Formats: sequence, structure tokens, C-alpha cells
Amino acid sequence: MVDRLLSKNVETIYPSKEALEEKLKTSRRLKIYLGIDPTSPEIHIGNAIALWKLREFQDAGHEVILLIGDFTGMIGDPSDKTALRKRLSGEEVQNNAKAYQEQASKILDFSGKNAAKVEFNSTWLSKLTFKDVTELAGNFTVQQLIERDMFQDRLKKNKPIGLHEFLYPLMQGYDSVAMNVDIEVGGTDQTFNMLVGRDLMKVMKHKEKFVLTLPLLEGTDGRKMSKSYGNSIGLADKPNDMYGKLMSLKDGLISKYFEFCTNTNPKAVEKITTTLRSKSTNPMELKKRLALAITQIYHGEAKAKAAEEEFTNVFQKGERKSDVDEIKLSKPSLPISYAALAAVSGATKSTSEAIRLAENKGLKFNGKLITDARLKLKELNRETLVDIGKRKSVRITWE
Repeated sequence: MVDRLLSKNVETIYPSKEALEEKLKTSRRLKIYLGIDPTSPEIHIGNAIALWKLREFQDAGHEVILLIGDFTGMIGDPSDKTALRKRLSGEEVQNNAKAYQEQASKILDFSGKNAAKVEFNSTWLSKLTFKDVTELAGNFTVQQLIERDMFQDRLKKNKPIGLHEFLYPLMQGYDSVAMNVDIEVGGTDQTFNMLVGRDLMKVMKHKEKFVLTLPLLEGTDGRKMSKSYGNSIGLADKPNDMYGKLMSLKDGLISKYFEFCTNTNPKAVEKITTTLRSKSTNPMELKKRLALAITQIYHGEAKAKAAEEEFTNVFQKGERKSDVDEIKLSKPSLPISYAALAAVSGATKSTSEAIRLAENKGLKFNGKLITDARLKLKELNRETLVDIGKRKSVRITWE
């Protein structure tokens, strides 16, 4: 169990793997946390890597905490950002935070004898006085902060750096102090912030805090996983959508997804990697195995197999048997753009998403491919069928 905790999907351990191994062997119960800022309503399978690590500690009998950064979420983490983040309102953050525990419950157990806890960092950060913040800031220098890669990049490009962005690592670091934790887990992009917490724990609690960094997962197209890129796979995605998105994965990421997103043993992953390199198997077959395995983890075997069947029907037989949402709407004022109609029907989450889909040949109205969703309809049929790629359809009946 200890070997799995310290090896499975772990990049680096601070101060060392050996020190944490000794701590785990000599301590009955440690307090471990993962912090997530609710900057969007979606937890994706990249975030899930850290959540599964938290679950491993929970299964081993340790106390685990999912920290919702409702306060830090309004500030915006500068990590890996080449420009200032858009500041979110308190209402936006709260709305996003509501969905997090439900999605995280697909991985963490929030009931029972050793239930995972949920904390919100506004509980303590909103109570800090200006004097408190000044004292916290006194533990670090401007040079320590300005040396961060993303800040250096912005300076070279003459892009602004907000003073509040300097304060973000202090706030995240103080989370560790407020909860008096033993271990923090997070992605490699959070290393600096987590180590700030390690330093503050030494100064304020005279205590060693261990840090486990975990790998970052690219999106389906190989870029950073981001909802804005349309390449993320959300834990709340419907089974058909999850399976279909995984089938669009770039071939070069198949092994990585098997390693980080499934329980496939390392030797089997090596065999998959060798198979891909030798081109002895069609990557499509491996992706089918991968898509089924991941969809099954989050939706169960029956729904995963149904999603597999739907994918086969749509992509190989050219027919759709399910996943057509039926909706009744009042007729809108005409003319109306395809993008606006797609958004108001719920087929897409926004007009901008509909525009992107159209540009990528992923939007159809009544079987007709729409390449410019900004164009307007001057009349409507009694029914309107909106197809989003080959994974989702919405049939609108006008009242």
C-alpha cells in the first residue's frame, strides 16, 4: 500500500520519498488535502489524477480533505498563465463550487467511518487582517516570486503582473497552516504554491509538510486540457459524450491515458506502448479499450457498454439510436442565428461554442452542415434537429 501511495502517478515528493515513507510507517493517521479552485463548473479527468491519489490515502485509513478554493478562486492562480486571469465574481465561484462535491463523489467517499471532508478556504482567508497578510508576506522576497517562469515570460513580453497574483501563493500556502495538514497533493503546475505552504508550515507550525506532485494530462488534441479548447473530458459528461471524446484522442496519448486514467498495470501499459510503436495493432482498437475502461470507471459497466454500442452505430453504421434530447420551446423572434438557436436549445453551452463547432464542421441543422453559425434563419420548420458532431442531437419542437 505504501509503495503504491508513493509511486502510482507520482512525479516528485518533497523533501524526499524516503522521508515520507518513514512517516507513513511510523504514523497511524495523517491529514492529506487537495485544493481545487472552482474557476469553471467542470472537474475533468486531468483533475481526477489527484483525486484518485487522495482516494488511495483515504482507503489506507488517512484523513483526506477536498479543499474548495472559493476565496482563492476569485483571485485567480497565476500558475502557467501568460496573462492576467479574468477575475470571477463571488456568485460565479459559488455556482461552480456547488457542482464540485457531486463530481468528486465519483472518486472520493463522503460517507462512512472515514468520510472525506470538504472545506472552503474563505472560512479562514476572509478573516485575515491586513496585518496578518503583511506578516505572511514578510516570509518571502520579491525575487523569489518574480523568478517564476510565467512572470519572467510576461516581463519579456511587457505584459502586466497583478500585485494580487504575488499574494496568491501566500493564500494557498496559508491553507496548509489553517488546516494543519501533513501532506498536500497537486499537479506539477502547483509545485511553487505547494512549497510556499511547506515553508509557512515550518515557520508557523514548526512542522514538516510533505508535498506530492502529480503529472498533468493533456487534452484530447495534445494541448493543455481546457474547456475553452474543447479538448477536456469532464467527470460530469454523459457516458456517450465521454466515450466519444476519448475516441477522438490523439494516438500519441493512448499509453499516457491508460497509465494515468485507468487501473491498467504498468507491464500492460508497456505492452500497449510497444504495440503502438510497432504499429502491429490499429490504434482505434486500443482507443476502444481505453474509452470503455474510463467510461466504466465513472458510469458503470452497463452504461459504458451502451456508449460503446452507440459509438459503433453512429460512426461505423451511420445511424443514431439514442442520446437524442427532446425539447419544446416557444418560437423565437426571427431572424435568429444558428449559434443563438443552438445555445438557447441547450445543444451547445454558448453561442461561441456553436461558432467553433461550425468552423470545425461539427454542427448540423436538420441534416445540413453549418459552416458559419453566425448566419441567420428566416423561418423554422415544425421540428428542428440540431446535431453536435456525431455524439449528441437535440430535437426541438416549437410550441
